[in-house]
Formats: sequence, structure tokens, C-alpha cells
Amino acid sequence: MKKLVVLLHGVGSSGAGMQGVAQLLRQLLPDVIVSTPDGTSSFAGGNAGYQWFSVQDITENSRPRRIAEARSAFDGVLREIFRQHDFVPGEDQLILLGFSQGAIMALDALVTNRLPLIAVVAFSGRLSSPEPWSGQIHAKALLIHGTSDAVIPWRESENACVRLRDAGIEVETLFEPGISHTLSISGIKKAAEYIARRFNLNG
Repeated sequence: MKKLVVLLHGVGSSGAGMQGVAQLLRQLLPDVIVSTPDGTSSFAGGNAGYQWFSVQDITENSRPRRIAEARSAFDGVLREIFRQHDFVPGEDQLILLGFSQGAIMALDALVTNRLPLIAVVAFSGRLSSPEPWSGQIHAKALLIHGTSDAVIPWRESENACVRLRDAGIEVETLFEPGISHTLSISGIKKAAEYIARRFNLNG
């Protein structure tokens, strides 16, 4: 049984930008396959990075629609990763780990139940997926957020936790005092421990 973790970067970054996280996870979890894809389109802000959906002129009202519109291309990236690693949905196990916009997309995959997920780890994200959500969600979630995040306030993860639990989803949280909009070493180690439990790597 293959155990696959897909790392989803934030807006304007790239799969290469997640390589440090990937290397640490590979050290901590040597039996796990780690993939770091680029976002589905070039970053609209003009640098060499990528995005999962455009944030140009985005509002609270338009964000859910943009997430929904991004699903088809996002799922295409996952299907290509499955092909590359001979991953068999229903037999092998998948966890998504996302940061910022990547966390938004990971949580969207969770609440729509359209991928063979067993868990999601969301760093510095928010839950903005349009409702209704799937009523048959068996995957679990870990939400990690720095309390000094000035980009996406940590209260967004607190709110996501409440809403996910209301939907019957098992959620764990780690709110890190003094941490800004980033993936901290302590957060990554917490994520690795969580992934090991979800994959049952500790026996």
C-alpha cells in the first residue's frame, strides 16, 4: 500500500518552494512518497510563481466561486501525480498538506470528498468552499496556524475547526504563538507526527 503526501504551495510560489518541507518530511517519514507539484496556472501577480486560483480583485463573495472553478484543473494535477506514482485510489492512501492558498484547496478537497483522502493538513489557511458540502466525509484534518499571521488571520483556522466539526469531521489544531504567515519547523514536525498516525506508521 503506497502512502502519498502531496504538498500544495501558496499563491505566487511553486513546488520548488516546498522542497525544504518535502526534504524534512522524507527524513522523518522515509516510507512516505512526497510530491511537490506547481500550481495550475502562472501567478497573475507577475513573478515566476504559480497559483491555484487568481486572487486579483478577489473578495469574500467571489472567493468561493473561484475555488469551485479551480477544482477541475486541481484534480487534473492530482491525477497526473497518481499516474506518476502508480497510485491506486481505493487501495493506496493520500494526504494533502497545503500552505495558505494550498491549504484552501486542500480543505476544499476535504469537504467535497472527491479525492481518496484519509487526511488533510492545512497551514495558515481558511475554509472558503461553497456549500453544500459532501455528507459522507471520512477523512480527518489538522489545522496549524500562527497567531501573528498578518496575511490570513489565525481566527480563520479557528472558524474552520468549528465548521468542520459541525460537519462531523474529526479535527485537531495547533495555534502557534508569535508565528507569522509561514511553515514553522515546530509546525512541520507536528504535521509529520500527525501524518505518521494517519498512515499508521507507528505500528
